[in-house]
Amino acid sequence: MNLFKTLQSIRRTIHQNPELSNREIKTSALVEKILKENKIKTYRICKTGIIGILEGKRKTSSKLKTLALRADLDALPIIEKNNVSYKSKNKGVMHACGHDCNTTIMLGAAMLLAKQTENFSGKIQFMFQPDEEKSTGAKNMIKSGALSKNKVDFILGVHVSPWIKTGCIGLKYGAMMAGVDKFTIEIKGLLGHGAYPHLSKDPIVAGSQFIMSLQTIPSRIINPVEPVVVTVGKIEAGKQYNIIADKITIIGTVRTFNVATRELVKKEITDRLEGIVKSYKMSYTMKYESLNTPLINDDSMVDMCVRSANEFFENKNKIVMLKNPSMGGEDFAEYLKEVKGAFVYVGSASNKATSFPWHHECFDIDEKALVMGAEYICNTAKYILNNKI
Repeated sequence: MNLFKTLQSIRRTIHQNPELSNREIKTSALVEKILKENKIKTYRICKTGIIGILEGKRKTSSKLKTLALRADLDALPIIEKNNVSYKSKNKGVMHACGHDCNTTIMLGAAMLLAKQTENFSGKIQFMFQPDEEKSTGAKNMIKSGALSKNKVDFILGVHVSPWIKTGCIGLKYGAMMAGVDKFTIEIKGLLGHGAYPHLSKDPIVAGSQFIMSLQTIPSRIINPVEPVVVTVGKIEAGKQYNIIADKITIIGTVRTFNVATRELVKKEITDRLEGIVKSYKMSYTMKYESLNTPLINDDSMVDMCVRSANEFFENKNKIVMLKNPSMGGEDFAEYLKEVKGAFVYVGSASNKATSFPWHHECFDIDEKALVMGAEYICNTAKYILNNKI
């Protein structure tokens, strides 16, 4: 088997047929088919999630452990702008975050490990998770027994990275990604004619003032050395240029690492909203959701990943130890609240075309990363199960 051509074909098939969160029907069927072809037992979870079980045959006097390997399945509502043969066929849907690659890397690792069961003890649980982009997939997997049914002891997550060169992996001790909150606010005014603003209540003016006031939270309220991001990503208001709207909807996100900071930002947003809306004699509703907790790697698991990398790579420069955390979020963090684990970046950038950030309409990867990622995950899985923590 030519592993590169096999994984390239799988990745391009998934990329051409992207599916949104909880709709990963064809993707799940393909994953299931490949696992079964490699004699890996499978079962469904959360409708479109797939669990694969592979038992090692290496004899050991130690207690057998179970390692979970997780990849995500879903795509994004983005129109792809890449002019490639494997461009998305589903209008308005694209694998702009690399989940097609993550899934392919994990399938590659499964293929390799299925042929090496004599080389490890314990059990490997492959977890192909739906609905990462909406941040509820991991929570639902856990509720459905993804970690408890087979008593998972450790877990690894994998994700391609456009900021790391192909052939390298990225690892980080401790906090790696931020906790993610989402706020949805509706300010209600009074509909009116644009020529007679004094007879109406303009929620767009109130909303604009509120949005501008948010920028002073990270710059004037939070300690400057504490990472905080407050972003408004969506605004909806109005029907016509000469009609004062009756309401404005404001949707945004907050990213933090610290529990106290997280609560303080929420309070400041609420206080600003209440004060501004009251001054304009309007009303409001707000829904504030905590989507993901911060992704904090277990140091002992990162140690295992580093040792595996030292064994795997002849060139130690291929191991990128990340110094700073990312303000991006990842629901893999939910698994780390339950079991020891670590999140691994697989470098996928080799030129400008493969260096666009996640969620970009031109996101793509250097497909050589697929084989390296699969081989490294395979090596690390065996290393963890045979050496344990």
